Amino acid sequence: MSPRHVLLAVTVAIVWGINFVVIEVGLQDFPPLLFSALRFFFAAVPAVFILGKPRVAWRYVIAVGLVLGVAKFGLLFVGMSHGAPAGLSSLVLQSQVIFTLLFAVLVLRERPRKTQLLGIAIACVGMVVIALDHGLTAPLGALVLVVAAAACWGVSNIVTRHAKPQDTLRFMIWVSAVAVVPLVLLSLATEGAHADARALRSIDLTGVGAIAYLSFVATLFGFGAWGFLLRTYDASTVAPFSLLVPVVGMAAAWTFRGESIGPQQAVAATLIIGGMACTVLRRPTRASAPMAEVLTRTGSPVG
Repeated sequence: MSPRHVLLAVTVAIVWGINFVVIEVGLQDFPPLLFSALRFFFAAVPAVFILGKPRVAWRYVIAVGLVLGVAKFGLLFVGMSHGAPAGLSSLVLQSQVIFTLLFAVLVLRERPRKTQLLGIAIACVGMVVIALDHGLTAPLGALVLVVAAAACWGVSNIVTRHAKPQDTLRFMIWVSAVAVVPLVLLSLATEGAHADARALRSIDLTGVGAIAYLSFVATLFGFGAWGFLLRTYDASTVAPFSLLVPVVGMAAAWTFRGESIGPQQAVAATLIIGGMACTVLRRPTRASAPMAEVLTRTGSPVG
């Protein structure tokens, strides 16, 4: 990669890592499902009139919109609103790599490489270390929601592989558009129209900034730049930069939110990131190439 494109890849990782802190800040002003709906609304609505129709079958756009946009992001935002810290969420969410590999094996009958199996085992140990860390401030239920969000992300990765979108940004914009109405309806049903209206009436510059960052910086810039890099270079060249996301996320949470990182959490982070590295850093064999494509082309690590 050229130095300019290396800088671009690092910038995307930084943007996506800080994204989790921005979510945590925005959740102070909005109910989680409404906040997620606003994020997708402003990312999608202006752009769909500019980019035109998606270049993949509508069934894939709708499926990913529901599984990724509604289920994954809804669970993540609700989990964080119930106490899952930003840095820890950025780390736990990367267990999507485990779920993607698992679903590829069970559903697609693909054969994982030995290093991928080793990576899953190492990352699972890291997840267990997190679960056993009684010093965590996050309630267990909140962490379970984040893990469930990672599982939904794994399902969406498999669907996206079948869709094979040539334009990642266009695809994500239409996925975002699909997610808006279901999220609004879920917010009205569970969070209440009164709470939603109160949040919208009392919106301030912090809330506007959080929505703008998630919509335009993390979504449009992040996915646009990531898609450009994947079109320019092999996926195996680009994918390792995603390992920076939880590192940046935990560092940003420590810097801006005062989230502590104890020895046990540091060990868990090392195990999870090391496990992910085993799944993406080595070039796959021919037999496992489809699975590697699932992880690298569709596993963009944004929250």
